Amino acid sequence: MNQQKDIIRDARVLGTPKMLLLGLQHMFAMFGATILVPILVNSYFQSTSQVLSVQVTLFCAGFGTLFFHLCTKFKVPAFLGSSFAFLGGFSSVAALDTGIFANMADKEKLQYACGGIVVAGLLYLILALIIRCVGVKRVMRFLPPVVTGPIIICIGLSLAPSAVSNASTNWLIAIVALAVIIIFNIWGKGMFKIIPILLGVVISYVFALVLQGLGFTNPDGSVILNFSGVSSAAVVGLPPFILPKFNLTAILIMAPIAIATMMEHIGDISAISATVGQNFIEDPGLHRTLIGDGIATSISAMIGGPANTTYGENTGVLELSRVHDPKVVRLAACYAIVLSFIPKVAEIIASMPASIIGGVSFILYGMISAIGVRNVVENHVDFTKSRNLIIAGVILVSGLGFSDGLTFTIGSTSITLTSLAIAAIAGIVLNAILPGNDYAFGKDPEGDASRGVDLRPHELEQELKNQK
Repeated sequence: MNQQKDIIRDARVLGTPKMLLLGLQHMFAMFGATILVPILVNSYFQSTSQVLSVQVTLFCAGFGTLFFHLCTKFKVPAFLGSSFAFLGGFSSVAALDTGIFANMADKEKLQYACGGIVVAGLLYLILALIIRCVGVKRVMRFLPPVVTGPIIICIGLSLAPSAVSNASTNWLIAIVALAVIIIFNIWGKGMFKIIPILLGVVISYVFALVLQGLGFTNPDGSVILNFSGVSSAAVVGLPPFILPKFNLTAILIMAPIAIATMMEHIGDISAISATVGQNFIEDPGLHRTLIGDGIATSISAMIGGPANTTYGENTGVLELSRVHDPKVVRLAACYAIVLSFIPKVAEIIASMPASIIGGVSFILYGMISAIGVRNVVENHVDFTKSRNLIIAGVILVSGLGFSDGLTFTIGSTSITLTSLAIAAIAGIVLNAILPGNDYAFGKDPEGDASRGVDLRPHELEQELKNQK
């Protein structure tokens, strides 16, 4: 069976029970990173209680994903989870102690941070309007494979330290999770081959339960599974939504981060397009994906949630499961919304050891980088040309070297660009100013097709069939 026949674009052929399991697999893939954002944000504040709610975060991820799918005509199999790019902004707002922010309660500071994110999300609409007016071809001329390929590679590799860090909490459990995924993906049959991530999570979780039952602990002496939050959590409860507040200082801290996340968005959509082999840049259009992501971010902040972003973890699941139906991702979004109203179940899933998340991430993050390598290879990027070497080299060093981002001050406002934003900006600028920029989007449909962004995918598919 060839690779094209292996791909499932309509999950309904598998039946409802299998579709539900596939949605569950996507939910587990996004869960660890999504709830990690509020955990990290809460650590910036002095309050002992939750400032940024996990329940609200889950609701915003699920609702934002569904809204994104609506904006993109239900065509793009992307999941919108919590964005890490805004962590520096949250930290800066939490540290404000002058003017109106002096002696301000942490909850109110969060409201002002959310106000800044509302504005950041609206900035996406400006870029979307530019693309809509000048056309995607002119925009994509600045995003040839020599730029997008290394950026996609960086997306995966920049996440690698988090995979190793999580796995190192208990290497035995992480290796079990990794081994289960590999075994079922390579040697599994039928449905077992399609849900290796879910099987890896479930089997390694049971293994962790057994280890804890036998009296084992993590190497650092901590318990493998911590159920302390489960007993105190309510069975059903409304997420604690809050409204944003607006202040120029907070807006100037949070809004400029959108420059970074918009560049990441373009890289992520290119990665998803390359993964599933469909032209999402042209149809439904990059302007629609930007609108969906931007407004979803603003809506999230309007009810007290973090910024949203397309998730590489779920792109990895698409590649591994080879089920590219957006309906499966929407099921994961529905699960997230339901969980946001069931604190006890959310706490049970949150008890998942970091080592399991690390083991799973080894595969998912690696898949993203591999897609970037495929992008470069199949588009025949010529690295005998110095300009291509320079562009790719600067992107890779920027994306991997600026691990803490780049912070600079404008007036009295501190602004942080993430490593991926720096890499994207550097690559785009170098490609624009260095001589030899002869890339024309759509001129080589075969090459563009390998990125999933060709202008005539159906005609090309027919040509390939005729050649066979």
